[in-house]
Amino acid sequence: MTAADVRGADPGDGRISRPGARRARPWSPAAPALPPLAPDRGPATPDWSEVVEHFREGLIVCDADGVVRHLSPVAERLVPEVVPGEVLAAAGVPALRADDPGEFTHHGQRLRLRGVWLSAGRRCWYVEDVTESVSRADALLAERARSAFLAVVGEKLGNPLHPDRAAAAVVRLAVPSLADVAVLVLTPRSGRARWWRAVRADDEAPVVDSGVLAAAALPSAIGEGLGGVEPHALDWLVEQAVEAGWLPGLDAAGATARVVPLPGREAPAGVLLVVRRASRWYDDADLDLVRAFAARAGAALTTALLYRDQAEVADTLQASLLPVEPAAAPGVQWGTAYRPAEAGLRIGGDFYGSHRLVDGGSVFFLGDVSGKGVEAAVFTGQLRQCLHALHRVESQPGRLLKLLNDALLETTQAHGQGRFATMVLGVVRPHRDGGLTLTMAGGGHLPPLVLRASGEVEVVPLSGMLIGVVPDPRIGEVTVHLAPSETCLLYSDGVTEARGGRRGDEQFGAERLLHAVTGCHRMPAPALAERIEQVTCDWLGHGDHDDIAVLALRATGPVRPGRHLHAVPAPTGAGLTRETEA
Repeated sequence: MTAADVRGADPGDGRISRPGARRARPWSPAAPALPPLAPDRGPATPDWSEVVEHFREGLIVCDADGVVRHLSPVAERLVPEVVPGEVLAAAGVPALRADDPGEFTHHGQRLRLRGVWLSAGRRCWYVEDVTESVSRADALLAERARSAFLAVVGEKLGNPLHPDRAAAAVVRLAVPSLADVAVLVLTPRSGRARWWRAVRADDEAPVVDSGVLAAAALPSAIGEGLGGVEPHALDWLVEQAVEAGWLPGLDAAGATARVVPLPGREAPAGVLLVVRRASRWYDDADLDLVRAFAARAGAALTTALLYRDQAEVADTLQASLLPVEPAAAPGVQWGTAYRPAEAGLRIGGDFYGSHRLVDGGSVFFLGDVSGKGVEAAVFTGQLRQCLHALHRVESQPGRLLKLLNDALLETTQAHGQGRFATMVLGVVRPHRDGGLTLTMAGGGHLPPLVLRASGEVEVVPLSGMLIGVVPDPRIGEVTVHLAPSETCLLYSDGVTEARGGRRGDEQFGAERLLHAVTGCHRMPAPALAERIEQVTCDWLGHGDHDDIAVLALRATGPVRPGRHLHAVPAPTGAGLTRETEA
């Protein structure tokens, strides 16, 4: 290649310049432009081969017949098959025969090739090693993809607060980004371990299922992971997963697997088993991504498990604080209604219930403690426990209420609560004629109502002082007789003090309550209690309210003795017995 050839070739656009013409060429870091040449002055002419040797790109120049006429050292190193003096196509490099070759892989290197036409049908090829830049670009893209995946994982796993939904979300997100099959095993409870599995489906969402295994039947690698150790013996992972029935459609010989613990509070919340075909072997970058995914999954599962444990405790405590339905008693039909002020808690400061007595009667009560919500419900639980213990040593209502007052004073003073309660406490005993005798004691509560068989509604004149305030309160006491089909109604101030109406600030009041129960004397006790609750809620509309509690007891009429079957001896000579009714 002569100086005129170099001066006449424009590597940037392939156009031919007039020999000897001077023109500026843009500078390129890949293929630096050659400076304009001075006229030929003999020995001062530069050696262009020395300049070309320092190009970052290799240079191959072929004549019009495709014979290689010049090969720079860089090109000789990148494509050693090319030999000067031989046809370029005979070198066996397919990319050198293409019109627009672009990039190709050769001897483990990524090469970029571009061609420029020269004068007289000659052609120049520039060859550049872009392996490092492509690797950096691929690494950057891979890191961006991993970051995007983990961002989606964090978003998807931030919502589920139920362990089952969180576990299903974990395995669903792991497929197919991390594995063809993903199995999540939670830490065993009561000797059993729950597991969830997601299996890759072609062009569809992964299929998720779950099951239970005995803790003793878990694969040893899973046991190691649950102990916080990432197993290093990988040869048997796939076989163990196959034996556990977790790898449908995968051949053990053609799969690779890893087990990663999911961090928890004190111990792992579970382990994640990821399996995919051996053609996608887990390298260090893959394992780092799996561990980062496991960390996020562990945080989500730990939160869900903690929420579940707290919910179980709350449900247990709420169940223990809810009003208990009165115990069945002969000749008595009970009716109850309960609506706490805070519906989400299901508990409040109103309570009712009954306890059977050894003589066939029952102690019944309805009360209201100061305040509402959780603290009032806890105080209600203490009061009910006191009643449950004290009714065994005292059944006379007035004295029982005073004993309860003393017990509550000790409790409130010991805890510095300063709480009090109002209550109606009574003893009901049935009569042979089907009527009931109610002896009731009052501790500052609203007076009961009696619905007579004639339709008349009576207000029971029962009064008394608050419970839990002074050491020796004045307790009112009264006895009421109920004929068959007559009802006694007890209620809390959540009924009479319910605020509603047109302006939303008017109390329901005792007069409206009397009007609401008038004409309801034929109603069964459960229906009557439900009616009181419904009328009160209709008055409230959707406004706030205090706890509402209703207890109705109705005399059901004479109790018929049950019939019994007796075996009567058969007549003499007969080998049979005869059953008769008495």
